[in-house]
Amino acid sequence: MCDSLILINLKKQLIFGIGIIVLAIVLISWGGTGHYKINYASSLSFNEEMSQFYSWTNTLADHASDADDRKAWDSSEGPKHYIDIDNYSEFLSNGTIPQTLSGAIAAHSSIFVYDNGILPWATLTTYDSLKSCFQRKDWNKAVLFASDLGHYVADGHMPLHITRNYNGYDTDNDGIHSRYESTMINSYISQITYSGENISTVGDINQYIFNYIYANYIYVDSVIAADDYAKSISSDYYSSQYKTALWNYSKNFTIKLFKDASHALAELIYTAWVAAGSPSMTATGIETPIVESMIMLEQNYPNPFSESTTIQFTLKESSPVILQIKDLQGRTISTLVNENTASGTYKFDITSENLSNGIYYIMLDTDREHHVKSMMVVK
Repeated sequence: MCDSLILINLKKQLIFGIGIIVLAIVLISWGGTGHYKINYASSLSFNEEMSQFYSWTNTLADHASDADDRKAWDSSEGPKHYIDIDNYSEFLSNGTIPQTLSGAIAAHSSIFVYDNGILPWATLTTYDSLKSCFQRKDWNKAVLFASDLGHYVADGHMPLHITRNYNGYDTDNDGIHSRYESTMINSYISQITYSGENISTVGDINQYIFNYIYANYIYVDSVIAADDYAKSISSDYYSSQYKTALWNYSKNFTIKLFKDASHALAELIYTAWVAAGSPSMTATGIETPIVESMIMLEQNYPNPFSESTTIQFTLKESSPVILQIKDLQGRTISTLVNENTASGTYKFDITSENLSNGIYYIMLDTDREHHVKSMMVVK
């Protein structure tokens, strides 16, 4: 009897541990590199009326991952980054779901809806907040809401953020989430090039958001097929052969997804501004300029990792810097930097030798800024 109870407790602990790892992977997005690119490139589609928004370009990019950073302290943030749309019976039968949050909850319950993610409604809420900022000419908050909007729009253009098979568990493609959106993207971001397209105001914001989610769902199978192909070339997921094969198979639709995300963000910013009465900005586009980010913390690569990973940050000007790795309880595991640091790019290769399986936080602090990235060890 005692042995049975011990086995049951061990099973519970194992299931809980797996659940934590699953949750962590769900919460990983295009990665800092991808989100930076998508937000920055939105300005390629700004039209003549939006010329004053060019002053936002760098700020949109610098704050593209703020929404990811909030997951470290805001428990409500995670569900905003995904929707397991194929868990909705209506989607499987007719390709759509209830398109209002209240309608979805009425049909399926609040627990079901939040468990399966609220990405489209988080996107809509952020759009509404952006429009309200424009109406009251609060440019400081407007640019930050626009940055968050870009993050959620980008997640809606990442196929594995809109499916229950988000990490390939259903198709024997375990780990594809990170391999596709971070490992591959970090290696080939320089090849993701595109130009802007004409934009127009959006009539029905809610429908617009759901339209691109419905359209992008078709690429779920394409990502899985790309992984199957790459695995046939090399079973070493971090080898150049595997990454090259994954990129060659997926690059056409991946570049399209990046381009469409940047274009959608430009259209939504434009629509919110027009709907607010096209208010005039100052010359800088921000009445009381927010402090420009002086430091950028990249997502560690690879992530998750089993043996080693690289942490990188770029500092625009000399500043005191503290770079630490902390566990889920906030305990400091390692301090990589704690000194006045000159401008430049810094890389740190760390190993998992003294780390247990689980989730850790990379925390970067200066005298003005605080940045956080999630890091996962899977041995």
